Amino acid sequence: NTIQSITDTNVLEGDSMDQDVESPVAIHQPKLPKQARDDLPRHISRDRTKRKIQRYVRKDGKCNVHHGNVRETYRYLTDIFTTLVDLKWRFNLLIFVMVYTVTWLFFGMIWWLIAYIRGDMDHIEDPSWTPCVTNLNGFVSAFLFSIETETTIGYGYRVITDKCPEGIILLLIQSVLGSIVNAFMVGCMFVKISQPKKRAETLVFSTHAVISMRDGKLCLMFRVGDLRNSHIVEASIRAKLIKSKQTSEGEFIPLNQTDINVGYYTGDDRLFLVSPLIISHEINQQSPFWEISKAQLPKEELEIVVILEGMVEATGMTCQARSSYITSEILWGYRFTPVLTLEDGFYEVDYNSFHETYETSTPSLSAKELAELASRAELPLSWSVSSKLNQHAELETEEEEKNLEEQTERNGDVANLENESKV
Repeated sequence: NTIQSITDTNVLEGDSMDQDVESPVAIHQPKLPKQARDDLPRHISRDRTKRKIQRYVRKDGKCNVHHGNVRETYRYLTDIFTTLVDLKWRFNLLIFVMVYTVTWLFFGMIWWLIAYIRGDMDHIEDPSWTPCVTNLNGFVSAFLFSIETETTIGYGYRVITDKCPEGIILLLIQSVLGSIVNAFMVGCMFVKISQPKKRAETLVFSTHAVISMRDGKLCLMFRVGDLRNSHIVEASIRAKLIKSKQTSEGEFIPLNQTDINVGYYTGDDRLFLVSPLIISHEINQQSPFWEISKAQLPKEELEIVVILEGMVEATGMTCQARSSYITSEILWGYRFTPVLTLEDGFYEVDYNSFHETYETSTPSLSAKELAELASRAELPLSWSVSSKLNQHAELETEEEEKNLEEQTERNGDVANLENESKV
């Protein structure tokens, strides 16, 4: 019984330790705010590869971030135009209808009050009475006159007279305010309709990114394309690696952003996007994928966000399209299927094969390991070449020494012969 109780206690302690390791809730930090507690690093569990990675940017380009606890909401009202443009269509149309309806009712009520105060309602049938607005006999007619005034319809049945100075002033005020309301609301609807977000719907990214060899170097690649015939002017591509990291001081940085070079220094990031293009990132020492191999890639919790920017040729407005790739969407040892073919007098793009890939022979080692193997393979080669050169130089020096000795011996023999002849 004692042994059983000891084992039970050890098992319970082991379970509690496992719970403390796996669950960040068990870390007692009462003085930290909620956001700091949520940002604490979680220890790697055994089933880490099976966990679903939360996207930072969705495949359709929308950012998966919600802003909470915003206290300074008055800042949205200071930029009311942008706030209205950013609203959804149903709220935008509701506000559009409500603004016009409220202004028509407001000025209709004032027109009715002027007629009521002046006594026009009591002299409707009196032909000798000059009202402020002719044929205005109630609130409904005042509301219709307000609509006709603000929209400048002017049916001619209800007309303001020159015996009503307060009506003339109100007519001027409503005309000016009506023009301001028209300019504001129509401008808002025009910007809402012509937003470049709709143009970004025809910019497509491949569903997968691939890693394979290109020109003897390990590269990360993805494909972009434009479905429209009108081009994106000054198109440029950028890529970011989203991955949490912990600094050497122990600070945990969630969703740290690192630049991925896709040709910034060579100018390859500026695209002429007429046909689909394959964007390549060379995995070198400056790359964040330098030490990642094929076996290690599924264990990484990372996300690649790609951003395509440019100006719409038709409107000149800046357009931005986004997409992302998580580790399960990065294929090691694959290439993209070609989509461009030469027809009779033109090039044809087959978008049915835009997302297709095929397997190719690619080493499963990381770029760092491949570079180390290449350097090791070059060392014996360079050593053997240099040794052969040294041996060849030694042979040449030996031959030169022998030639010199033979020449001196011959010179000596000739000199002896000359002396003997003289004697």
